[in-house]
Amino acid sequence: MSGTYRALGMMSGTSMDGIDLAVMETDGEGLVTAGKTAFRPYREEERALIRKSLEEARVVGHRAERTPAMAAAEAAITRAHEDLVRTFLDESGLAPQEIDVIGFHGQTLFHAPERRLTVQIGDARALARALGIDVVTDMRVADVEAGGEGAPLVPVYHRALVASAELSRPVAIVNIGGVANATWIGAGENDLIAFDTGPGNALMDDFIARRTGAAMDSGGALAAKGRVDEALLSRWLDNPYFSRRPPKSLDRDAFACEGLDLLSTEDGLATLAAFTAETIARGLALLPRSPELIVVVGGGARNPTLLDHLSRRSGIDVRTADAVGWAADFVEAQAFAYLAVRSLKGLPLTFPGTTGAPSPMTGGVLMEA
Repeated sequence: MSGTYRALGMMSGTSMDGIDLAVMETDGEGLVTAGKTAFRPYREEERALIRKSLEEARVVGHRAERTPAMAAAEAAITRAHEDLVRTFLDESGLAPQEIDVIGFHGQTLFHAPERRLTVQIGDARALARALGIDVVTDMRVADVEAGGEGAPLVPVYHRALVASAELSRPVAIVNIGGVANATWIGAGENDLIAFDTGPGNALMDDFIARRTGAAMDSGGALAAKGRVDEALLSRWLDNPYFSRRPPKSLDRDAFACEGLDLLSTEDGLATLAAFTAETIARGLALLPRSPELIVVVGGGARNPTLLDHLSRRSGIDVRTADAVGWAADFVEAQAFAYLAVRSLKGLPLTFPGTTGAPSPMTGGVLMEA
């Protein structure tokens, strides 16, 4: 297959705040023309279903297995994705037939590549039939089944973005969602390394939700008022994951952070922000060459306190995606549009340097409308 597609991508991340949507024109290779974007926050009852499913997903033995709570959550998030697409098309004046394909990630509940298991919920077949648009889904599965980490998935899109922006290399794209991951792009065509660095926003979001009921520490305002507990931070950093060389990936709830609940809300958030920043900095120190620039995408790009920690702890120039002309909140949604087109064309989605797969891996499952 050849040519350019108008693809729609959707991402529902481990932060569980809602669904990002982005449209782009792409050939799945060097052409990446960003289009309109949209966001639909999860309702509290939807978020509660997902939270309940996170626990139950840990006991399933196969990615297709569904407990009653998981089935209910899957139905709810599928409806939420359908609702977002319908609203977006209506407000954009687009007909379903003007979208060639949807890249649908669904919601990750559990990720255990060491068990060759990754569990995402979301009924792509139902979504394709309801919308009348072909859907590509299950983009992690082939990689995990081949022995790869199955994550991160976005690096091949990061490479295309860096090329289109003509950024000086080496450069690191750091995505701070629920989990944080880094993509290192060197000067050579195949200089591509990616891995999960450690926690992203999930620990901070969960902590503030327990303390205040808020969904997040908006703008890092409370963390900015707190003091980092360096002794506690040092204990959290004493985890072999952070010195392990990539490729490597994490589940959302990989870190317990013992002692956190003894801190005030402000000090707890300050210490968690420092934890995220320090683990990113330590991850970047494992790379072949230090990047000249860190570009931050994802929700963490909206947290100046976190960005300040990252700048000081890494000693590297830090900019947000918006500062280099990208849409910080929608890079992952754009990536799933891009990956859907690559899947249709049989192009690799993952590589030995990004997931540890034995060879460049195609992936994705097409659900026809």
